[in-house]
Amino acid sequence: MEPLPVSSEGFLNSDAVIGEFGIVPGMKIADFGCGAGHIGILAAQLTGKDGHLLALDIMEDKLDSFKARAKASGLENVETKRANLEVLGNTGAADNSQDMVLLINILFQSNKKQDILKETKRVLKPDGTAVLVEWKKGGGGFGPPDGLRTDTNEMQAIFASENFTLVRQFNAGQFHYGLIFKK
Repeated sequence: MEPLPVSSEGFLNSDAVIGEFGIVPGMKIADFGCGAGHIGILAAQLTGKDGHLLALDIMEDKLDSFKARAKASGLENVETKRANLEVLGNTGAADNSQDMVLLINILFQSNKKQDILKETKRVLKPDGTAVLVEWKKGGGGFGPPDGLRTDTNEMQAIFASENFTLVRQFNAGQFHYGLIFKK
């Protein structure tokens, strides 16, 4: 029996959800746990030549895939970097430097969600936006085991404990939920 997929590929409609994020040309965005770039490439396209996307992942092979996709898309506003998101400052991004941080299907993988949120808060500009997309709890056999998933109320409490303010929820499809927070 093959293991269940845990990536967002095939289970998250990137084109549909990216429009919910509020990305405008010129933004500086950090994509935490960027993976192969299913969302990050679209975000980089939306920021335009005056914007910047910092793609961060701990897995070198994912960063290599991201670089290849960015190059194939003709994007010159993308920077990739290997980083442990659970270590404050490890992203290398300056304090208060990012307009937006994308947290797409990564928090379920960590027992140190608050540490990742501390780094999110550190790099976000005042009034910056954190976009979260996570697997729904009780969502069935697709994706990670239910024990690794966090329901929306618990996730909101985790963000609130780091002084993030919930702006709104959005429909992220059958298997995911989406939340947008302000620093």
